[in-house]
Amino acid sequence: MAEPMFTLDELQAAAAFVHSRMPPTPQYAWPLLAEATGAETWVKHENHSPTGAFKIRGAHSFIDWLKRTQPDCPGIVTATRGNHGQGQALAARAAGMVAKIYVPEGNSVEKNAAMRAFGADLIVHGADFDAARQEAQRVAEAEGLAFVPPFHRELVRGVATYGLELFTAVPDLHTVYVPIGCGSGICGTIAARDALGLDTRIVGVVSENADCVLRSMAAGDYVETETARTFADGIAVRVPVPEAFDIFARGAERIVSVSDAEVAEAIRLYFRATHNLAEGAGAAALAALMAERDIMAGRRVGVILCGGNIDSEWFGTVLSGGVPRV
Repeated sequence: MAEPMFTLDELQAAAAFVHSRMPPTPQYAWPLLAEATGAETWVKHENHSPTGAFKIRGAHSFIDWLKRTQPDCPGIVTATRGNHGQGQALAARAAGMVAKIYVPEGNSVEKNAAMRAFGADLIVHGADFDAARQEAQRVAEAEGLAFVPPFHRELVRGVATYGLELFTAVPDLHTVYVPIGCGSGICGTIAARDALGLDTRIVGVVSENADCVLRSMAAGDYVETETARTFADGIAVRVPVPEAFDIFARGAERIVSVSDAEVAEAIRLYFRATHNLAEGAGAAALAALMAERDIMAGRRVGVILCGGNIDSEWFGTVLSGGVPRV
């Protein structure tokens, strides 16, 4: 077994810092979800964070690290589909830094509005996340700002605190389903499991319309897709992040894909069964559990509801039985 990415002491220190900025989020076993899935289903409610998504944890830890290691840095630049950008804007502005956030064309209207409200200087650039990321890197170098990558050790250390909370509260989970975008969430979950010495299986979830990770696992090499057209925008990534891929390729049990129709049904199920709002990426883990309910029947299973920031128009379409078009 490989060495854990972090020691338990390192994760507990991260949790103490994150909890000085936000309370832990709850995890609940919802009986109506158990009826639907056939498994005792524990939901980790990252939709209850101050930005409605788990990324704020990594933002707090990253900005704290940046202030300690580069105290004269005036600000940050990053790219996002929304949740990462909200967290970075909130944490950077609270630390007295500027936050330039790049998003692709057609990005979530409501996530864009939230980022501006948290203090971001928001710039629209490129057709997708990966194009926005390339421009953000260029601008960071040109303007002397710190580029916040989609994957960084300090981001993962903060994000791993949700896994630490979940596994401390429910240490005997058989399997946890985790959505994969750039990979900080699944890597943090693996890191927390390994630091605690647990045997819980971790299953990564991607969209069948943005399945570069699944294709890369099958090929044994990094595979880029031409598009990433899914309304689960938090996992709409065309290019695997190598540092993350190397961790979950070893640490995950398997990677599965779900359709937009399955994600939409999972959003409806969350709302019916728990009256919680899930965005597309936030519902992907539950969609995967529903698809695998036969092999998970009777087990104690966790699903990460990683965010609840879905646009009102899309949510209306989903609740009426439809699937948003992108």
